[in-house]
Amino acid sequence: MINDIEKILYSEEELHAIVAKLGAEISKDYEGKNLLLVSILKGSVVFMADLMRAITVPCKIDFMCVSSYGAGSKSSGVVKIVKDLDINLSGYDVLIVEDILDSGRTLNYVKSILLGRNPNSIRICTLLDKPERRVVDLKADYFGMNVPDEFVVGYGLDYDEKYRNLPFIGILKREVYSE
Repeated sequence: MINDIEKILYSEEELHAIVAKLGAEISKDYEGKNLLLVSILKGSVVFMADLMRAITVPCKIDFMCVSSYGAGSKSSGVVKIVKDLDINLSGYDVLIVEDILDSGRTLNYVKSILLGRNPNSIRICTLLDKPERRVVDLKADYFGMNVPDEFVVGYGLDYDEKYRNLPFIGILKREVYSE
């Protein structure tokens, strides 16, 4: 797997520092609130696990699985809910936890659906932001760092379900995903 990586963007140590900073910000902002972290599977699972341990206020978690990629390297633009939430959102301050904010289509769709379920509030936390790829007007309330317009993998992010287990975030060599 490591031979498929062109360049490491963020090391394991850098990722832990970013997550700790985000956890501290979220803990401060959600003090005294009814926090529910909603992880968007599968990509955010590693980030979510680390982030929830970095949050020092009480919180609950739930998971939603949505898909807009399939096995390709570009979003199809069609968002499909594969697994919906188990918790009724009424009375919760919802924080959607995502691995990467790219075109924004998926998160915009998820946010609009969840807003209709009467949460107290809804915000977005993403580890990575790729603003030059945005096609909808959406910004994360919390984000770790910007990434270049490259195909990135590791720390939960994948290409065709591979590379999620890399402890860093790196740029995938173009020949790996080009046909």
